[in-house]
Order: sequence, then structure tokens, then C-alpha cells
Amino acid sequence: MKKVLLTGAVALFGLSNAQIAKGTAYLSGSVGYSQEETNNGNNKVENFNVLPTVGYFVGTNLAVGVGVGYQTEKRTDISTVAFPNATSVSTNEVKEPAFVVAPFVRKYWTLGDKLYIFGQLAVPMQFGKTETENSTVTSTGSTVTTVSTSTEAKYTQVGVTVKPGLDYFLNKNWSIEATIGEFGYNNYKPKDGDATNNYTFGLNLSSVTFGVKYVFAK
Repeated sequence: MKKVLLTGAVALFGLSNAQIAKGTAYLSGSVGYSQEETNNGNNKVENFNVLPTVGYFVGTNLAVGVGVGYQTEKRTDISTVAFPNATSVSTNEVKEPAFVVAPFVRKYWTLGDKLYIFGQLAVPMQFGKTETENSTVTSTGSTVTTVSTSTEAKYTQVGVTVKPGLDYFLNKNWSIEATIGEFGYNNYKPKDGDATNNYTFGLNLSSVTFGVKYVFAK
């Protein structure tokens, strides 16, 4: 799975003494897309997300902010069954589009003139729906029969995540940021169903994301 993270910042100050000053504001964002296919393309999962973020340093090396964006996941499963005199192709497609709000607080600690380590605590919230479409196409000689059904169910998901990371400033205008793993919890609640709790715990290379930040330094 690949993830692309694009980040920008506004009014970062204090690199000379390795501090990010109170009153600094920044603008950032992430864009991600991934696709996985198995079984000769009959099973496919696609993910897309975009999350612009604004933040403000309420104290030295301490920022609060919020991300507001959109994400969607699409899962497609196709199966074919051959009978002596007919062939049946069934397609199951599930989409989960969601509006995302993610307030956060991020604390930096100085490791050097250009290198920081940070910890970010976020409360991501999703307000979305699950759209399911099923269709079966049966071919018998010259006769083709199609049967389709569709359902829609709204859901909410609220979580808490903690992400450690590093931020290295190449110069006053450019930095490279990386997060390493994620610790978190989320509660998934369908509108007319039972809630499900999920937990995430990991510090591994498969969970690393990278970002490039452009700094508008004073």
C-alpha cells in the first residue's frame, strides 16, 4: 500500500534556536490512494483520502489544529459459476464514503538545530455510509437474465490515535516529516446496528509515512 503525503506550512519561526515559536500558524494536508487486487482482478480494494489541515502553535513547540476532509473505500468481488447449460457471474460492490473531521494536538521536542521528534494525539471522526450493490448475470444460450439489489446504511466512527514521528529541516524552507506506526482505538457504530471496537498497535516500517513540508519562514 502506498501513501502520498503533501504538507505545507505558514509562518514557522525560531529555527535559529531550534524552537517553534508560539503564534506560528501552518497549513498542511494529505492525499492518499491505494489499490490491491487478487485472484486475477476478481477481488479489488481501492482507498482514497484527502485531508487538508490547519494548525496553530499555542505555545513553544506545541500546536493544536484540525483536519477536515473526505475518504472512501471501495471493495469489489466478482465470482463466476459455470453450469452445464448456463454461466452465472455475480458482482458484489461495497462503497464507504465518509466526511472526516480530525482535531489534534502535536508536541515537538528538540533533538538538534534542525531535527525534532514529535508526538501527535488526534481524535478522528467519520460520518459516512455503506453502499452495497449486488448483481447476478445469468447466461443461458441466447438468454441473459440480470438480478440486482442495493442497500444503504449510515454509520459514525470516532477514534483516538497517537502517532510518534520525526521532522528534519533541510533548510529554512524545506523539511522532511515521517510518522512511525500508530497506537489507537476507534468505535464503529452503524445507524441501526451494534457498535464495534477496534484497536491498533504498531511501530514498524510498514506503518511509516513520509511528508515534504514547505516553510514560509519569517
